[in-house]
Amino acid sequence: MSAVLKTLANGVRVVCDPMPGLETLALTVVAGRGAANEDPARSGWAHLLEHMVFKGAGSRSSRDIVEVIESQGGSINAATGYERTSFQVRALKGGLDLGMDVIADLLLRPTLDEADLVREKQVVAQEIAEAADAPDDYVFDLIQTAAWGEHPVGRPILGSVETVNAATNAALSVWRGALYAPDRLVISATGAVDEAQLMAAAERAFGGVPVGECLAEPVAAPFIGGHAGEVRKLEQSHLVFMLPACGAREQDYFALRIFAECLGGGMSSRLFQEAREKRGLAYNIDAYSDTYADHGALGIYAGCAAKDAVETAKVCAEQLVALARHIEPAELARAKAQLKAHMFMAREQPLSRAEQAAGQVLLFDRLYPPAELAHEVDAVTPADIVRLGERLLGSRRCATAILGAKSALKAGPAFEAALFAAA
Repeated sequence: MSAVLKTLANGVRVVCDPMPGLETLALTVVAGRGAANEDPARSGWAHLLEHMVFKGAGSRSSRDIVEVIESQGGSINAATGYERTSFQVRALKGGLDLGMDVIADLLLRPTLDEADLVREKQVVAQEIAEAADAPDDYVFDLIQTAAWGEHPVGRPILGSVETVNAATNAALSVWRGALYAPDRLVISATGAVDEAQLMAAAERAFGGVPVGECLAEPVAAPFIGGHAGEVRKLEQSHLVFMLPACGAREQDYFALRIFAECLGGGMSSRLFQEAREKRGLAYNIDAYSDTYADHGALGIYAGCAAKDAVETAKVCAEQLVALARHIEPAELARAKAQLKAHMFMAREQPLSRAEQAAGQVLLFDRLYPPAELAHEVDAVTPADIVRLGERLLGSRRCATAILGAKSALKAGPAFEAALFAAA
């Protein structure tokens, strides 16, 4: 059975994707807005609002929201990103109507109690502190700022204690109406779901939401680049290197995914083999693509001893430049197989499948069948990889973030020098 995409009269889009043989379902309602829509004064508000709606919504208390789902064998969760906010329910067959009603209450009828807001600000403050205490998380906040500067994606999704404390219930209520407006809402259900039941539930829960005033979409972030570093007494230094690349809507998207896979996507990748297996420089090292709708980046992460940081940076630069110049046919074929496996294995998990479909609708206003995705991956040629490599290096910009001993901070400039000297 193939997935179906339909649209309610107010613009809310609905995806129904049955998976025969399953006794469970996944329901996600995704608002195609998030931290990237925040101005500096509201930094962290999308995440704070996600927390607050769980404190009470409709006629249910915070405890009721969880218990009513779990009493039927389900689970409920949410996540805030830069470009979307997701509310997710996993349930047994037959749990669709309840899941839809609870999520609708969260998005449309949160209580937003003043006492809850005071307490939740304290909770988020602890979450911010916890992230700062986790070096392998915090270093990615540093690289976001180094790469994207003052643009919203250059700020942490959690915001700061100051901006979170500035939020009021009245302001959050207005913000909720804009953030969760129907023009950017996608309801996506997979697994043991029926199209007629889903459409009836979606219409009942979300069909009456007024269109209202639409938020302007954020502009693509210009890649600023630069070096960020912080000295900490750690057993291991954490290094992240980033280059400007393409967005998810651009022609080179799949070439970027394959490039990252070849560079550092697995145990056969260039970085793993050279930095870990041959030289023993790092236990953890990988490359990744960080893409948004209209901009993106290629990133590398490594955790290593401070004494090896500079050498690790040079190896990363050298391997990146070498791949940008030439890719072996067997290497390209292996990366394509790995990428397709990642995408198709995710489709075997109902929640991942529902989220993937919602993302496609938000980006392209359509669904991509697996065969079409496979074709896009298989169509990438060695010339495409070289063209992407020229784009990665052609800007002569990079961003680096180093967290660890003082001597490790030299790895940032060392990466840049080795990268562009070799290029």
